[in-house]
Amino acid sequence: MAAARRTAIGLMSGTSMDGVDVAVIETDGETVFARGAASTTPYTDDVRNALLAVARDPARAEHEALDELSAAVTDLNAAAVRRLLDEAGLKPQAVDVVGMHGQTILHRPERRFTRQLGDGARLAAALGIPCVNDFRSADVAAGGQGAPFAPLYHAALAKDLPRPLAVLNLGGVGNVTVIEARGSEDAVTAFDTGPASAMIDDWVQRHTGARYDEDGRIAASGTVAQDRLAALLANPYFDAPPPKSLDRNDFPMAAVDGLSLADGAATLAAFTVASVAASRRHFAAAPRRWLVTGGGRHNSTLMNGLQQALGVPVDPVEAVGWDGDALEAQAFAFLAVRSLDGLPLSLPTTTGVPRPMTGGVLHRPLSRAA
Repeated sequence: MAAARRTAIGLMSGTSMDGVDVAVIETDGETVFARGAASTTPYTDDVRNALLAVARDPARAEHEALDELSAAVTDLNAAAVRRLLDEAGLKPQAVDVVGMHGQTILHRPERRFTRQLGDGARLAAALGIPCVNDFRSADVAAGGQGAPFAPLYHAALAKDLPRPLAVLNLGGVGNVTVIEARGSEDAVTAFDTGPASAMIDDWVQRHTGARYDEDGRIAASGTVAQDRLAALLANPYFDAPPPKSLDRNDFPMAAVDGLSLADGAATLAAFTVASVAASRRHFAAAPRRWLVTGGGRHNSTLMNGLQQALGVPVDPVEAVGWDGDALEAQAFAFLAVRSLDGLPLSLPTTTGVPRPMTGGVLHRPLSRAA
């Protein structure tokens, strides 16, 4: 029996903590039939600053209830969905499910702990649409890394592209999906590569108040502190074999303390590039091409550095017709449908779970939206 084709909305709040991406797709959880409207709703300054403060305090992130902050995140997710529905001319009753990733504030899979703020029941009630959230907990409870979680969506989109192919997400933390060519079957491996934009963003905000280094201009004007870079790359994470994943605060910002704004940004950008290049030691086959998604693809310093370091074509995902601003949100729409059907969301080769794992928690509203 063929799987049901559904209209799904996905919501993604990345480790950069800058807002909520929302996107709609049509899928049966295996094939992506259509990709529709997408948009981004920035966090208010109050919410973003509160999230950053909690994420930088592991004890609070793990033990405090944070009900008010979770409700604020949920309500911003609801507002993002309503905005998308209005812009797309889509009625709530036409949507089968919403997949909400939530906002990660602490990720410690070695202790079988991960936490994302966001209340699935509150979102379902606000929208009158069934909602799936808490995608990562089952994976982590089973001994998996709980990340990355978009690889199966990357593989679905890339089914007709030449392989081996790497899909690199440069959000707050970097992660890579490698899709190899093995006969007629997809071989998908994935892991976190290292920092992406979070450290650069935090450095720039600390010194200028801006949220990020637009187009990498600050980094381009600086000089890499090679001794600081070498110290950062000496972290044993890079030699550790996959599966592996990171929290946004796993690398110390103190490593660049005392540098100028431009030199610190240049050194952190070089760290991102070098960590991606180092990831290749864990691939079974060298990718013929890298496709880059996430906010980091807008940073020319990062993209130029990757092109030089990797030695094969490095392109934004728009080069193959994907939307890099919507891709992660689309992934959680895709995963929500897979969750409804009990299909795997993660694999031993993507998160290290002992077997393919489904997951997510379904919340149904008391009444469907009219």
